[in-house]
Amino acid sequence: MNDSLKNAVGVALFITILSVGYAAFRGVGIYDRSSEPSNFRSFSVQAEGTITAVPDIATFSFSVITEGGEDVATLQEENSQKMNQAIEYVVDQGIAKADVKTQQYRINPRYQNSNCSLREDDICPPPEIVGYSIRQSADVKIRDFELISSILSGVVQNGANSVTQVQFTIDDSTELEHDARAEAIQLAQEKAERIADAGDFSVGRLLEINEEFYYPGPAANRAYAMDEAAVGIGGGAVASTPSLEPGTQEVSVRIYMRYEID
Repeated sequence: MNDSLKNAVGVALFITILSVGYAAFRGVGIYDRSSEPSNFRSFSVQAEGTITAVPDIATFSFSVITEGGEDVATLQEENSQKMNQAIEYVVDQGIAKADVKTQQYRINPRYQNSNCSLREDDICPPPEIVGYSIRQSADVKIRDFELISSILSGVVQNGANSVTQVQFTIDDSTELEHDARAEAIQLAQEKAERIADAGDFSVGRLLEINEEFYYPGPAANRAYAMDEAAVGIGGGAVASTPSLEPGTQEVSVRIYMRYEID
């Protein structure tokens, strides 16, 4: 092998050794950094952003409850007629069909227990099915609050015999969540800077951020319920409904942020 070839091989070997050594050094550095504890030279802050808004929809549920003998088909037909009449009334008041949703349909047996205290033996027959009860329920959204009281009374006059769960809420809270999130992040960043100033260090890069949504519920609301105990299974006279006010509702976002300490 001549001198030129020997020199070229030597240079190539030297470069290869340097490359392997540099790669090994970088690998050790990366491993060393990734193996640091998650709380190594870091601190955490949390803050909460809350937006208060007036609800834009009212929701309530109404049911048709029909009780009778063992002829289930007849009970179903009677129940369906009353339910369809009540739904038709709601839609006629300007409520969109998309805002009326069947919530449940249930058929339950009605039992009659034997008077075992009059028997001379110790054998008591099991309860006997003497009929059935059918309950069909629907949920309704009302966007025009001026219609609430009249619709609550009207569904009962048109076949329903149970009205419950009147609530005011926000139909789409996406924008409110964005605003609450932005407020929470700003407050958390300000808190991190104050902590750093007090601790005589600098806020480093953001290592982690998490958020938590929650809805404390209406700050002001009115509950209203009218069921079969008040109006009777077959319907009947309905007392005038109270004035229902939407009040306000809060949307809150809690932010957790972890920073590196510089």
